[in-house]
Amino acid sequence: MSAFTLTALNSAKLNGYLGEKLALCLERRIKAEDVDGLVAPFRHREERSLWQTEFWGKWMLAAVPAYEYSGNKALYEQIRSSTQAVIATQSADGYIGNYPDDGRLQGWDIWGRKYTLLGLMGYYDLCKDPQALQAACRLAELCIKELGPSAEVNIAKTGMHHGMASCSILEPFMRLYRRTREERYLEMARHIIACIEGPDGPQLIKKGLAGVPVAERFPLPDEWWSWYNGQKSYEMMSCYQGMLEMYEELGDERLLRVCDLVAKHIIATEINIVGTGVSNECWYYGKKWQTEPATHMQETCSTITWMKFCQTLLRLTGDVIYADELEKTAYNAFLASLSPDASTFSMYCPLEGSRHVSAGQCGMDISCCIANGPRGFFVLPEAAIMSNAEELAVNLYEDLQARVTLKDGLEVSVAINGNYPVNNRVQIAVTPSATAIWALLLRIPAWSALTAVTINGAAVAGVNAGSYCRIARAWQAGDVVELVFDFSCRVAELNRCLALQRGPLVLARDSRFNDGAVDATVLVPDDQPLELVAVADAATAAGVWQAFTTKLINDLTAVGPAGGPQLVHFCDYASAGNTWTAASRYRVWLRRGLRVASGDHLRW
Repeated sequence: MSAFTLTALNSAKLNGYLGEKLALCLERRIKAEDVDGLVAPFRHREERSLWQTEFWGKWMLAAVPAYEYSGNKALYEQIRSSTQAVIATQSADGYIGNYPDDGRLQGWDIWGRKYTLLGLMGYYDLCKDPQALQAACRLAELCIKELGPSAEVNIAKTGMHHGMASCSILEPFMRLYRRTREERYLEMARHIIACIEGPDGPQLIKKGLAGVPVAERFPLPDEWWSWYNGQKSYEMMSCYQGMLEMYEELGDERLLRVCDLVAKHIIATEINIVGTGVSNECWYYGKKWQTEPATHMQETCSTITWMKFCQTLLRLTGDVIYADELEKTAYNAFLASLSPDASTFSMYCPLEGSRHVSAGQCGMDISCCIANGPRGFFVLPEAAIMSNAEELAVNLYEDLQARVTLKDGLEVSVAINGNYPVNNRVQIAVTPSATAIWALLLRIPAWSALTAVTINGAAVAGVNAGSYCRIARAWQAGDVVELVFDFSCRVAELNRCLALQRGPLVLARDSRFNDGAVDATVLVPDDQPLELVAVADAATAAGVWQAFTTKLINDLTAVGPAGGPQLVHFCDYASAGNTWTAASRYRVWLRRGLRVASGDHLRW
């Protein structure tokens, strides 16, 4: 029931900028984690409201794929020993958590159990240790006893955010059913869906199919961080992710349809220019309001969850829009949340201002976003190349090497080179194990108005932005595909503000360039399109990945020649503000001035 299969992590390697950051994050964040500190809360059951027990599971959701990707033996030992330590805290009734007996089901208890289940199953998938699966089953059985069809407590009435935090345990129940085929786990999953759709639940299916905006699912609550807030993005998407797991197992088209509809509604109303959204961790029509500063913009947990949601929908639907979204988020919002040395992540990452290290939470040195951040990296090599029996799809153009298997055991190796997205010319070497007919699908980004594709130097027709270019032929070793993307400067306009883009990158002003106030109102010269000129020396001096200059009218008070266009520096948004201090104040959306002589004020 899927359009594509993900590429195994041990069969893909990112070699470009994303790959460099992934390698650093593996060493400086994942392996450097104090894993015993993450296990400690399970040993001390004193919590009644907070979420310490999510951190170990989130770390596992990055550590396990990081090991699969890298084969790092020291990391495997961390995974093994920490799993054994968590299992050792399990009570006789199956409980693993940090809430006392009389505090269970309160606060974030069920949410924490969800991540514990996911972590245990991640370890089981890695090494098939029956002890890990048994521990997961015992914890699941306790959840069924306390919250299942025969229990007195409605799971949608527990936890936070109209029960979405608790109900997101749907995902591990479906995964557990897939691994054990025990009907009671499927029955529990169905029960969770019934609670979600009940009168006390968030009604994610009903409201999603009816087109109720995600920012208007419930009235704004008197208490924001409470059960009554039903706009919380992270928890909402987590529930929909569980529904996709259920669709994949049962084939219930209604579940895929609602997730697809909701995701496209989120794209249309919430996802901003850098590929994420949310304020105060909730949907708020962020696409419309992105030019305005908002409190706690762009939570990293929401960004990571959005990436996974897009990857899953791309795999299940084959809709290229999700590949476009994944690329946009990866190169902009995701990389922007990562510290320059890749050792930590920010919690919030606005479109203007300065960036800050995430503070610890729950009395620990880690936060939800620091724990969640590394997971985003391992969505990318799996999705960069996808395949099915007849097709191989190229979704990302990062330098990489990958190997997949098509029909009849045909192995195909793919090597992408070109230093994208610094450069706009990409070469793809295709090496099948034997000459055979199959189709290569090339994602043509929606932002690339004119893309040229050649095979062994011969031009390919039917290349359209925002679609796959499908090339079915007899492929053989030595075939080379080349793509040349349109990296012309694009000017986005919204709410009398403008922002510049180049390829998949969003650009920003940064105070380190010392070329005027980053908050200055600007005008675009009206006699010719903007051109971006790469300035490598300026990038090095400012400590950014990529830097460009273009000509803007940057001083609306000047007269005579001084009032004409001036060179203004921009850098990639991911690098903007990367001192994580006020020394690098930055801004994406620039206020656009009025040309009164041209009648701008009459048209506005």
